[in-house]
Amino acid sequence: MRAISKWFHAGLGLVLTGAFLTAMAGAQCGSPAVKFQKQAWRVGTTATLLTQTADDLDPIVGMWHVTFTAQGNSDGPPDGTPIDNALVVWHSDGTEIMNSARPAQDGNFCLGVWQKVGKTRYKVNHIPWASNDTTNAPAGIGNPMGPTRITETITLSADGNSYTGTFTLKATDPTGKTVAHIVGVVSATRVTVNTTINDLL
Repeated sequence: MRAISKWFHAGLGLVLTGAFLTAMAGAQCGSPAVKFQKQAWRVGTTATLLTQTADDLDPIVGMWHVTFTAQGNSDGPPDGTPIDNALVVWHSDGTEIMNSARPAQDGNFCLGVWQKVGKTRYKVNHIPWASNDTTNAPAGIGNPMGPTRITETITLSADGNSYTGTFTLKATDPTGKTVAHIVGVVSATRVTVNTTINDLL
């Protein structure tokens, strides 16, 4: 009787051990819940990791108050004519978004992409996709307009709080025919947590 009990306990131990090892193998190979995440082996404090991330950001990233002013147009707006007054956000992934001073009903948000081309120099390809012509109906919704392309070449200041450059604007009708071509200068100052409305006017 003792021999049977001894064999029974030994067998039960083997079964339980096998079941445990099988469960461990299954958990390591098949269950997403126990897969290691990258954070699991990263060391250092949260503050250190945040600092490292911030240090990797390009200095152009952030929010800016930007003005576009006509300059050098022989057949277009005279020098000094305001073309736009906008808030622009440059994202770390190479995209940007502009909140233009245009009336909201005529389309005042547009998107672009940027690329660093020098130590402090950048190029922007900005495309207001479609909008309405506010010049034909300043008090209402104007006639439909096609996409516009604005390209910029800008230089960031040494302190990283402003930039200047040039722009070219090509507006089209819905069929792609050019209806306006304007060149000029760009000027921007960084928007911070301390910027007030009066700073932007």
